[in-house]
Amino acid sequence: MITPQLIQPNSIVVVGASPNINKPGGAVLRNLILGGYKGELRAVNPKHKKVQGVNCYKDVTVIPPTDLAILAIPAPACPSVIELLAKEKHTRAFIVLSAGFGEETEQGAIWEDQIVDTVNRYKASLIGPNCIGLLNHCHHSVFTQPIPSLNPKGVDLISGSGATAVFIMESAVIKGLPFNSVWSVGNGKQIGVEDVLAYMDKNFDSEKDSHIKLLYMESIRNPDKLLHHASSLIKKGCKIAAIKAGSSDSGMRAASSHTGAIASSDSAVEALFRKAGIVRCFSREELTTVGCVFTLPELKGRNFAIVTHAGGPGVMLTDALSKGSLNVPSLIGELGEELKKHLLPGASISNPIDILATGTPEQMAMAIDYCENHFDHIDAIFAIFGTPGLVNMSETYEMLHQKIKDGKKPIFPILPSIHTAKKEVTEFLNKGHVNFADEVTLAKAITQILNTPKPSRIEPDLSLINIAEIRSIIESVPKDGYLSPECVQKLLTAANIPTVRELVSDKLDPLIDFAETVGFPVVLKVVGPIHKSDVDGVALNIKNKEHLTYEFERMIQIPNTEALLIQPMLKGTELFLGATYEENFGHVVLCGLGGIFVEILKDISSGLAPLSYEEAYSMIQSLRAYPIFQGARGQEAINKKEFAHIIVRLSTLLRFAKEIKEMDINPLLGNSEQIVAVDARIRIERDTSKPNY
Repeated sequence: MITPQLIQPNSIVVVGASPNINKPGGAVLRNLILGGYKGELRAVNPKHKKVQGVNCYKDVTVIPPTDLAILAIPAPACPSVIELLAKEKHTRAFIVLSAGFGEETEQGAIWEDQIVDTVNRYKASLIGPNCIGLLNHCHHSVFTQPIPSLNPKGVDLISGSGATAVFIMESAVIKGLPFNSVWSVGNGKQIGVEDVLAYMDKNFDSEKDSHIKLLYMESIRNPDKLLHHASSLIKKGCKIAAIKAGSSDSGMRAASSHTGAIASSDSAVEALFRKAGIVRCFSREELTTVGCVFTLPELKGRNFAIVTHAGGPGVMLTDALSKGSLNVPSLIGELGEELKKHLLPGASISNPIDILATGTPEQMAMAIDYCENHFDHIDAIFAIFGTPGLVNMSETYEMLHQKIKDGKKPIFPILPSIHTAKKEVTEFLNKGHVNFADEVTLAKAITQILNTPKPSRIEPDLSLINIAEIRSIIESVPKDGYLSPECVQKLLTAANIPTVRELVSDKLDPLIDFAETVGFPVVLKVVGPIHKSDVDGVALNIKNKEHLTYEFERMIQIPNTEALLIQPMLKGTELFLGATYEENFGHVVLCGLGGIFVEILKDISSGLAPLSYEEAYSMIQSLRAYPIFQGARGQEAINKKEFAHIIVRLSTLLRFAKEIKEMDINPLLGNSEQIVAVDARIRIERDTSKPNY
C-alpha cells in the first residue's frame, strides 16, 4: 500500500546518515537537503551530533515520531529497526536502500519477509529493499545522481532496478526529457511496479498529474493488475512505454539472479503489452526516445517530411522509416518546384528536402513552412541540423524553437552535434524542447508507437461459439495429453472454426471410399507422431487409388503410427494459429504464416485471450508477412477479416477451456474467400486446484 507519508511526509529520518557523501546514507541526506525538503529532517548516527548540518540522534529509540524512514544500514539490522519505528514512532513509510536481502541469500529473504510482515501489520508503505529510493516534488529520497529537473508535465519513471533507473535518467537528461517522479522499487516485496501504476491510476488527476509513464521491469508478478491499470490510464489520456527485460533464455537467467525476479514468457509479455496499449521498448535509448516523442503533439498520420542539410542522415532516416512501414512521400510537383526556387542550386526537394551543407537557417525555415502550410499530405516534419564546428548554431536553433512553438504539425528536432554545439543544444533544451540526436533510433521509436494498438477490453460475442459443447467435449476426454483427431475436429466445430472434411482409419478400404466420395486429389497423414513432416508422415496430391494404396502401405509402417488421416487436397496460403497457456497470464494466442515458415521465419504475432476483433486484426497487421495477406506481387489475397474472426473465436474457446495448455492449427489454408483449418493438435492438462474461467 502507498500511504500519504510516503508521498508527502512532514518528517523524514535517515537511519545510517553519514557526513561522507560517497556513502548511500550521506548521499541521500545531501540530496534531501539540496532538493529543498521543507519538512523536519533528522539523522541517526551514534558517532555524530550533526550530520551535514542536520540534527543527529544516536539511535532510533530517541527520535521524535517520524513519517518516513530511509534506511542505509546493514540488512541484518533492518527488521528490528523497522519494527521499533513502526510501533513506537508511528512511522508509516519506509525506504530501504540496503541490499543483502532475498536477492542474495535465503537468510536475506527471511529478513525481507519479516520487514514486509511488519509494514503490512502497521499499514505502512515499503519501497525496496535493494533500491535507490524515491524522487518526487516533495522529497529527493535517492542516493544517486543525476537529479533531473522535476516538472509536473515530465514523465513518471517506475523501475524494478535502481541502477537501470539511474542509466535511464542519464539517457533522458541529455535529450531534455523532464521527470515528474522516479520510483525505484528494488525487490518490490510490498510495492512493485504494478502497485505504483495502480496508485497512479486510482489517484489520477488529469490537470495535475503526468500523462507519461515509463516502466522498467524484470518480472511481472501481477499481469492482471498491470493490464487493468495501464489500459485504464491510457484510456484517461496517458501514454505508457515499458521495457520487460529477460526475453531470451540467457536474459531470463540473468533476470532471475537480479532482484530475485521470475522471468515471464516473452510471447505472453508481448501479448499483455499489446492488449494494454503499452509501447514496448528494448533498450534505455529506445525507452527515453519514446518518452520524448510522447511529449510532442500526437501523430495523426504516417506521412513524414525530412528537412536536412546533410544527405547521409536523411537517407538513413528514410530507410529506417520505410522499414517500419512509414511513408516518406515525394514532394515533387508544382509546390516543390516553387520551394526549390528559395533554396541553393543543387538542393533537392524530392523528400528528404536537402538544403545542402551551405544551406541557411532561413532556407530551413522556408522548407519547414512549406511542409507545415502547403504540403497537406505531410503529417509531421523531421528537422536535421548539426555543425562541424565552423558556425554558431544559436540562430538556427532559435528558428527551430519558434517553428516548434507556433507550428500545428509535430516537428522532431534532430540535432546531432551534442558535443560540438553543446552550448547551443543546451540553450535549446532549456527552452522546454527535446532533442533526438540519432535519427534511426527516433524512427524505430515512432514505428513502435504507431504500431502499438489502443487498449481493448471488448468482450467477444459468446453466441459465436457453443460453450456447452466445448465443456462437454473437454470433460469427456478420459486422460491428459493430446486429443484424438476426432475430438479436435469436434472442438473446432464447436468454436465455429471452419475445418476440412476428414476421416481417420487404420484400414485401407474406408480411406479409398472417402477419396472417391470427395474426389481426388487427397492428402494422407499419419496419426500418432507429433511432428508428421519429421517422419515423412505426410503425402500430398494423391491423384488416384493406386497412389493412395502405395502411400497407405508405406506410412502405416512408420513407428508410433496408430492410424492414417485423409483429407481432400485444398489450395491456398498456409497460415498458422496457435495458443499456449502461461501461468498468471492465461492463454497467449499466436498467429502467422503456416507450414514450416512458422518455425523458420518466426514471424509471429501474439495476443492475450480473450481477444476483440480489433486486437485480432492488429495482430495480423503487425506481421512482417502482412503484404502477403494483401496479395503481394499479384498473388491472391487472403481474407483478413475472416482470419481475424477465427482468431477471436479461438480466443473465446480458450476462455472456456483452461485445460488446453497447447494448441497448434497448422496449417490453415487461406484465400480471398475462405480460411479452413487443415491440421491441428491440442494438448490438455487438468489442474484440479484451479477453477476454469
